[in-house]
Amino acid sequence: MKDDKEKVKSSSTGKISRDQLVQSLNEDLSREYQAIISYVVYSQVLKGAEFMNIAGELEKHAAEELSHALIISNQIDYLGGMPVVQAKPVRTSEKAREMLRFDLENEVETIRSYRERISQCEELREYAIAEHIREILMDEQDHLIALATALGEDVPQVK
Repeated sequence: MKDDKEKVKSSSTGKISRDQLVQSLNEDLSREYQAIISYVVYSQVLKGAEFMNIAGELEKHAAEELSHALIISNQIDYLGGMPVVQAKPVRTSEKAREMLRFDLENEVETIRSYRERISQCEELREYAIAEHIREILMDEQDHLIALATALGEDVPQVK
């Protein structure tokens, strides 16, 4: 890893360093772990007929998030970093709608982060990593649509 002066220098010029990309990918990895845990728990505790379809969908999302975590871990390793092992905190609730809203908010943040990550990868000419993230991004957008639909809402715009 580069020293702190180099990190500051590269961030003040508006360019990202490989070390900063590893840090950001590790944040993404923590968010993927969070999603895996959320989807596993939520899929099992959602109650009520109106949520039976989305509960099954969340089980599938959990498997997709695991795949994302493996891809991101592999890219971190490729860049010479060590994948993190800590998940971001998982929020729970007794109310099904609240849990789905938590997931919806997390997906919006994930999409926003991955869009930024694609630009950063391309800035570093890491085009293959950017392509992997684009594929993940497609799944995340599908998750966003499924959650918004289950909540009976319009799909939120990610800015």
